[in-house]
Amino acid sequence: MDHYDSQQTNDYMQPEEDWDRDLLLDPAWEKQQRKTFTAWCNSHLRKAGTQIENIEEDFRDGLKLMLLLEVISGERLAKPERGKMRVHKISNVNKALDFIASKGVKLVSIGAEEIVDGNVKMTLGMIWTIILRFAIQDISVEETSAKEGLLLWCQRKTAPYKNVNIQNFHISWKDGLGFCALIHRHRPELIDYGKLRKDDPLTNLNTAFDVAEKYLDIPKMLDAEDIVGTARPDEKAIMTYVSSFYHAFSGAQKAETAANRICKVLAVNQENEQLMEDYEKLASDLLEWIRRTIPWLENRAPENTMHAMQQKLEDFRDYRRLHKPPKVQEKCQLEINFNTLQTKLRLSNRPAFMPSEGRMVSDINNAWGCLEQAEKGYEEWLLNEIRRLERLDHLAEKFRQKASIHEAWTDGKEAMLRQKDYETATLSEIKALLKKHEAFESDLAAHQDRVEQIAAIAQELNELDYYDSPSVNARCQKICDQWDNLGALTQKRREALERTEKLLETIDQLYLEYAKRAAPFNNWMEGAMEDLQDTFIVHTIEEIQGLTTAHEQFKATLPDADKERLAILGIHNEVSKIVQTYHVNMAGTNPYTTITPQEINSKWDHVRQLVPRRDQALTEEHARQQHNERLRKQFAAQANVIGPWIQTKMEEIGRISIEMHGTLEDQLSHLRQYEKSIVNYKPKIDQLEGDHQLIQEALIFDNKHTNYTMEHIRVGWEQLLTTIARTINEVENQILTRDAKGISQEQMNEFRASFNHFDRKKTGMMDTDDFRACLISMGYNMGEAEFARIMSIVDPNRLGVVTFQAFIDFMSRETADTDTADQVMASFKILAGDKVGLLWRGHRAGATLIWRGGHLHPIASSSRWGLPVLSTSTHFCNAWASAKVLGHILA
Repeated sequence: MDHYDSQQTNDYMQPEEDWDRDLLLDPAWEKQQRKTFTAWCNSHLRKAGTQIENIEEDFRDGLKLMLLLEVISGERLAKPERGKMRVHKISNVNKALDFIASKGVKLVSIGAEEIVDGNVKMTLGMIWTIILRFAIQDISVEETSAKEGLLLWCQRKTAPYKNVNIQNFHISWKDGLGFCALIHRHRPELIDYGKLRKDDPLTNLNTAFDVAEKYLDIPKMLDAEDIVGTARPDEKAIMTYVSSFYHAFSGAQKAETAANRICKVLAVNQENEQLMEDYEKLASDLLEWIRRTIPWLENRAPENTMHAMQQKLEDFRDYRRLHKPPKVQEKCQLEINFNTLQTKLRLSNRPAFMPSEGRMVSDINNAWGCLEQAEKGYEEWLLNEIRRLERLDHLAEKFRQKASIHEAWTDGKEAMLRQKDYETATLSEIKALLKKHEAFESDLAAHQDRVEQIAAIAQELNELDYYDSPSVNARCQKICDQWDNLGALTQKRREALERTEKLLETIDQLYLEYAKRAAPFNNWMEGAMEDLQDTFIVHTIEEIQGLTTAHEQFKATLPDADKERLAILGIHNEVSKIVQTYHVNMAGTNPYTTITPQEINSKWDHVRQLVPRRDQALTEEHARQQHNERLRKQFAAQANVIGPWIQTKMEEIGRISIEMHGTLEDQLSHLRQYEKSIVNYKPKIDQLEGDHQLIQEALIFDNKHTNYTMEHIRVGWEQLLTTIARTINEVENQILTRDAKGISQEQMNEFRASFNHFDRKKTGMMDTDDFRACLISMGYNMGEAEFARIMSIVDPNRLGVVTFQAFIDFMSRETADTDTADQVMASFKILAGDKVGLLWRGHRAGATLIWRGGHLHPIASSSRWGLPVLSTSTHFCNAWASAKVLGHILA
């Protein structure tokens, strides 16, 4: 706070001693005070139905001044003088000043004469004194008062607003945001604070002043333009204006507090009345429930059945579990409400609540005690009755349970013991039935104890005079009679089972012996029938002779087999005699075998019929094998001659192609003679094909007389023809290569010798490693990239092998005198010699070249060069016409 502020805040309740210094020297401040003080006075005078227009003129007679003090103080002043003379006016002003002084305000340098004379400074000073006393003095915040209290109130109300910083009552209010923040803090609906800008003070101030005048009944005490246009607004004017906001908002808050206090008193009274009504109703309902419940608990009429008594117990449990707990809560809540109501009445200085007759808390407690006493006796009576009926019901239920179990067990037992299933059972089934019967007898003995218990329980129920004893006795007698009958039937069934077992054991032994002998004999017959009907396939005389010998051996065993058949049938006949003698009702056939005597006889007859059929089939097959043997020998005789001949010719052709005797023309002539002799051998191959056709028609698949098959002969013949033709072609190609590349016969022989040496597998081809070794032996020194390039030339299909022809082609390119681009350039150097330049005109190329400076250049004309012209030659023209060579030279 600056020096001026510190001076102004020393004692704001004391008017300044010297109004001539600083404060009113600034015309802008005087203007602001006139407007503000006038508006402030009018805000109070209008309550009396009047106002002022000119602050120094309208207070001169003292009448409106006294009226102003009465309005703002709420007190009556001395009766004013109604005369219009100066003395009357001074008297009225003095009455006003005396009233101000009576409120503890010291008026310094302000006299009635100055006010009556219209002294502006004195009049404004007097009004400021009134404002301090009646509008600002009573403002107190945190034990501060007057200006400091008003400033602290403003700071607290505007603290949440980021662009507002109230530190004084002059420049802190220039941007208008302070006034807007005070309004928005108390009445946020009146101003949209978020749209206000700090750099637009006129809009902010006008907004605050207009809203305060329209909605808060605070007159417009300043103009926005005056505040913005003044470097430092008048502090008294701002304080006066701000104090109006303080009183407007604090007055509204006091009114709201008073209304809340009245509402609270009414609410407390209404709540107390409601608590009284709730207590009366809750007490009445609880007493009525107790009145209805006690007779039900005091009823001791017993029930005849356990079910009915259990239902009574279940009802009592529902009462304890479902109906009584809520009533306990109601009783507790009733006492709580009563105590709470009494406390509230006592705190609000109201008389204590007195419930209606019979509804006191003590009355409810007494009724509740009677309820619990009846409840205790009722529960004890219920338990005693249930225990009494439980004993009888337990015995009756035990009788019914044991009787039901026994009856369920005996159900169907008599029918089971009377059935004659053993008459059609097998021995194993009879033994199973005996085991089952023994188990039943054990089970029967175990149930003897239950039958005795049933009879004992029935006797006890009779002695206790059970109400349903007749039905119990009838059921017990039925169980005992049935038990005696089951014992007799059990003994009778055991005797029948044991007698049937002995007969079936004898038959079982015979069945077992029959099965042991019938099975192997049946297998022998089935094997014999299978062998006799076997559609044999043989390929040699030896095989058919072996089959014939085996058949003769089989026929020798037939008499002994017939004796075994008759013995087996005798066992079956013995079983039939036992069945007929003892009238055994056989349930089925032999359990050890499914082979019947009829099946044995049928198979034996079939075997006897198949023997002569087998004799005939073996005889016919023997004759067929003799014919096949003759065909084999005929084919083998020819194949054993043709096969070696083909092999010999193949070897001779190979030697001719490898050995290098004479010129290539001599080798070609020799090979063509071999080709002619091979073609003349074709009729013998055709004759062999005819013999092979006969062998195929006879379905002969092997021939021990020769290692050659027709397929071998065909393949060898085709290879022979192909080899002689390929060999002739290779020699012809070698001749063409030799003539085209200018290779001598000695070079060809050298190439052949190298190829044969590195053809290690003698297949007529070199693999990759052999070819590399061959090149190295001939002086080639190459890396992997160079070798890969060479392989792409000699093996374009990437088969991994190099033929002799590919080898010859490669070697001919390496050794022949070809017209490459380098060779052409070298030729130019040789022809030019020591000449400076040389012209060459190529007719086929259609251009003229000049050799100059060691390089060849194309030119359009040769007339201006004056150099000797080289006549074209056929050899040179051919080289120049080549597109590859031309491109290389021009590049």
